[in-house]
Amino acid sequence: MKKAQKDDVAAFIQLIEENKTALYKVAKSYLSNEEDVADIMQDTILSAYEHIGELKTASYFKTWITRILIDRCNDLLRQQRRFVPIELTEEPAVFPKESDYEFYELLRELPENDRAIFLLYYGEGFNTREVAEALELNENTVKSRLRRGRKKLEQAISY
Repeated sequence: MKKAQKDDVAAFIQLIEENKTALYKVAKSYLSNEEDVADIMQDTILSAYEHIGELKTASYFKTWITRILIDRCNDLLRQQRRFVPIELTEEPAVFPKESDYEFYELLRELPENDRAIFLLYYGEGFNTREVAEALELNENTVKSRLRRGRKKLEQAISY
């Protein structure tokens, strides 16, 4: 991380390689179009590269870059909502990885604003503090949404 902050391109590329799958999953949970996902990821990486010197705590790199990605996804969704009626929007696509199929199908049972919380917490291993930071929420809000979401998923599974 320190090397990347000192303009070492190879070190920055290594950081991106370590986090690209997690970033893809988060972007895909927001966006259904692969081209949009690719554009957002590219924009996120460029922004992270340009501003990596501003990151004060190296251990927060994953949270920091995920926050950038989520902001970019939300910007794009806001822009698209101006032009596309909600009835015409698609549900987010499920990831092709076979072992994760059930997890992502279950995520569809949750309200849209809770999906990112579950993806970051269960899918990417973020703790509640990191999820709260990435989504700019209160940590107690994250905990209560996780609790409510688990109850909703329990009901969905039992039917």
